Amino acid sequence: MKDTVVLGIIGANLDSGKGPKRWEKWRPTVSICQQDDLQVARMELLCEPAFTALAHQIERDIAAVSPDTQVRLHFMDVTDPWDFEEVWRLLYDFARTLRFDPDREDTLLHITTGTHVQQICSFLLAESRHIPARLLQTSPVPKRERRTGDGRVGRFTIIDLDLSRYDSIAQRFADEAEEAVSFLKAGIATRNAGFNRLMEQIETVALASSAPMLLGGPTGAGKTRLAKRIFELKRSRRLVTGAYVEVNCATLRGDAAMSALFGHSRGAFTGAVQARDGLLKAADGGLVFLDEIGELGLDEQAMLLRAIEDKVFVPLGSDKETQSDFQLIAGSNKDLVDCVARGTFRADLLARINLWTFRLPGLAERIEDLEPNLSFELDQFARLNGKRVGFNRAARRRYIAFATGAEGVWAGNFRDLNASITRMGTLAPGGRIDEQTVEEEMARLRSDWRQVTDGDPSGAPASIAACRRLLEDVMAEERVAELDRFELVQLADVVSVCRAAKSMSDAGRRLFAASRVKRATTNDADRIRKYLLRFGLSFKDINP
Repeated sequence: MKDTVVLGIIGANLDSGKGPKRWEKWRPTVSICQQDDLQVARMELLCEPAFTALAHQIERDIAAVSPDTQVRLHFMDVTDPWDFEEVWRLLYDFARTLRFDPDREDTLLHITTGTHVQQICSFLLAESRHIPARLLQTSPVPKRERRTGDGRVGRFTIIDLDLSRYDSIAQRFADEAEEAVSFLKAGIATRNAGFNRLMEQIETVALASSAPMLLGGPTGAGKTRLAKRIFELKRSRRLVTGAYVEVNCATLRGDAAMSALFGHSRGAFTGAVQARDGLLKAADGGLVFLDEIGELGLDEQAMLLRAIEDKVFVPLGSDKETQSDFQLIAGSNKDLVDCVARGTFRADLLARINLWTFRLPGLAERIEDLEPNLSFELDQFARLNGKRVGFNRAARRRYIAFATGAEGVWAGNFRDLNASITRMGTLAPGGRIDEQTVEEEMARLRSDWRQVTDGDPSGAPASIAACRRLLEDVMAEERVAELDRFELVQLADVVSVCRAAKSMSDAGRRLFAASRVKRATTNDADRIRKYLLRFGLSFKDINP
């Protein structure tokens, strides 16, 4: 059993009392040692020198009710016990003089006595773990509940600031975090485990840090929408007070870039007839999203670095600094490390914005999320166009089979999906997307994707590159490189289906839907197990 040690401040009023009648009064510090189910080995008591006599009286009274309890008095020379800065400094210094032994002692911090300022400072020191203790709160027993004589003893409550120990509180935090993640995903019930984990990490960082964030990933993966959602989440928690400013750096060049970002003074260049604050100043107290940051020139990058680090910059044509305290989210579909190697991006700027880097996968890399995003896009179409459309059952099944199969390149990612739904919704006869509309849309997508390549040296379509990325999530790159094109596409499709399935049997029903009806007995799970084993994989590797 650990020894119980209590830290406390002697209360000039609550702990006072003279003569025999003092035992008829509830005195918080003494009452701690009168509790039947709280055995105190040692008390460390702080006291102002003016109350020395009271301190020694309490020391004697504790010895009378609990002879085994050791009392150590510490006299704290405080000028004003209501001055926060002074009290904090004194209690902080006192805490540093104590030697805590959590392996042998259980420390309780009594917060009932002392001024309110002393109680607040004590709480803050416990919360910051400068005092590794649980809180001890004492109180008198209400008159209506008292039994004979127990009014002077009172009651006590121990409060642990480790909130994870409280089931109902922990559940509230979990629910709140789940709501925040759902908000970042626009309420879409995504199924890809890797993407869901990514959103959880982004939610944690967004609420815990004001450092720059870098969102990578292909064009159309959703970086712009996510940046706006991060801002709205921060604003809902009052972490930002200013505006959200979105800048596409690919549209900025030369003086126009300097002026747009940092502002300019009057006459700074031809056409500058009046001064302009610039977008970074407009984001003061808020958040700025610099999309395609890799497109900025080196001069703009240098000024941006200073603006991030020092919160100051000099507008074009001015000799006076401007201040702006903004949070930065940068977006890029380029490999900025490669850009540094080629000399088009500053290494020091990348180091500054690379603390929190998250790569958003393309649609083809999390194809199991296409179906829930399909429902989201239909809702968006209804909101923007004032009419609700939907698929008939056969048309929806046909479209999803095409979209999630090997033909589904999705070179433009979610932009392709949005455009596809917009076209079908607009052309849908009577607000119902039928099979003919789907077939026509599929032909258009095939045509659009036929010309698309993704940097593959063999000229393979983007779907092949997406297959490689998908498999590299579950296999070593060297092993993926050994696969020929036929195996690559087939295995990628199996992995995609397994990721979205509830079980191996469920995956088998999806993969062998046609052939299984022709067999007398079916063991689809075993077929998948044996197929994956050929590549050194198991179902748990894909769908943990």
